[in-house]
Amino acid sequence: MPEIEVGFITHYFGHINVAAIQLTHGEVAVGDTLHIKGHTSDFTTRVESMQVNHASVTTAKKGDGIGIKTPEHARENDKVFKVVP
Repeated sequence: MPEIEVGFITHYFGHINVAAIQLTHGEVAVGDTLHIKGHTSDFTTRVESMQVNHASVTTAKKGDGIGIKTPEHARENDKVFKVVP
């Protein structure tokens, strides 16, 4: 499936399995599938919920910093791609 780069990981909170993502392109919405890829990371996850400044949101756009739960450990500077159906 095609993918478009939407941002990168700025921080990972291991005790709650949440990745902080800085969006640099496009838009992300609840229900989207994201592919997180880095030097040692390579996994996909569906966005079940996300937060901007500790407030739940359904969509986020370029320039926003979001937090999402991830099934695996993400690392700073990993690239984030949105899987396009």
